[in-house]
Amino acid sequence: MTRNSKGSLVRPFSLPDSASRPVVTPLSPSVVYASDTPDALDDQYEGRVHGYTYSREGHPNADVVSQRLDAMEGGQGGVLTGSGMSAVSAVLLGLLKSGDHVIGGNQLYGRSLRMMKEDLPRLGIATSLADPCDIAAVAAAIRPETRLVLIEVVSNPTLRVADLDGIAALCRDKGILLAVDNTFTTPKAIRPFDHGADIVIHSVTKLLSGHSDVMLGYVVARDPEITARLRVFSVTAGLTPSPFDCWLAERGMLTFDLRFDRAQATAAALADHLAGLAGVKRVIYPLRPDHPDHARAQALLNERGCNMVSFELEGGRAAANAFTRGAEGLCFAPTLGDIGTTLSHPASSSHRALTEAERAALGLSEGFFRVSVGLEEPEALKSIFSEAVAAALAAS
Repeated sequence: MTRNSKGSLVRPFSLPDSASRPVVTPLSPSVVYASDTPDALDDQYEGRVHGYTYSREGHPNADVVSQRLDAMEGGQGGVLTGSGMSAVSAVLLGLLKSGDHVIGGNQLYGRSLRMMKEDLPRLGIATSLADPCDIAAVAAAIRPETRLVLIEVVSNPTLRVADLDGIAALCRDKGILLAVDNTFTTPKAIRPFDHGADIVIHSVTKLLSGHSDVMLGYVVARDPEITARLRVFSVTAGLTPSPFDCWLAERGMLTFDLRFDRAQATAAALADHLAGLAGVKRVIYPLRPDHPDHARAQALLNERGCNMVSFELEGGRAAANAFTRGAEGLCFAPTLGDIGTTLSHPASSSHRALTEAERAALGLSEGFFRVSVGLEEPEALKSIFSEAVAAALAAS
């Protein structure tokens, strides 16, 4: 455009021409996008052409990541949000209204539980919690005003495997939406749409991006009209993620398959190793024969146990403190999916808001740990855990 040559212009409106193109997706931090005319802007808003206006309503880097996730989950037009919990919030607050009822799995992530128990009732949305491993318990919780069921395929942090097929059939029969948080398992292990889910949620912050430097969520519905409602609410509530986080997430997703396979193989080996250590009370890993949902895990997860291992130490808080001090080189941090192995202690982090009795009902003692296995050499990791468990045993 000739006007770009005028020295008085602060913002030139075009990039330099190039016969080649970048190999890496460009980062597009612009908050606003210029249109040529009001008619051109109408064409964008009314869907005749695709374009960007204001980044809260969408931007190129978000679209690149959502398209990758759509392909992985078998969805279309998925919505990227600023965190996993903002994706959960988009579903619960964007689709439900006062007078509705929602059922949540009783072993959801701690903040999801808090929203179910405190925030939704405050807004007039009734909630119930039910064991997603027990289809009869879910059926008993259904009311005439039930509109949605929210579960995780594999629960955080107890690693129980939901009766996804049974719950999906129940919801379909009752005309209830089923939302599935697929963060732990990822599309590499299971695609919830293939099992009858209506909505799929991810915390992209975790294993999908994989480097603990991104805060991002994703949600998509089988029905495009529901996805559109989720998008409108997300834009209105300002849940849009930053372009930089999206750009980083795309980089991480390019190595996701490799990281998943390596971490999963190491997790299986670590689970077996922990089970043989004195001072370890129990080990939870979906593909171990002693897992309470072993048969269901084999049927649902395509022989993929994923990268999470939970276990319980003999002893209480003193043993837990000794364990984390003894796990030299590992991060004690309330996260998962990093390239390095991280240790999480639910009683002092994700589930600290629950009473001691509530944690006990879920099996979360002071000696309970959740491990997000990373990319370390398996033998080195086994050695670290052996020393740390020995230190915990000595302190218990």
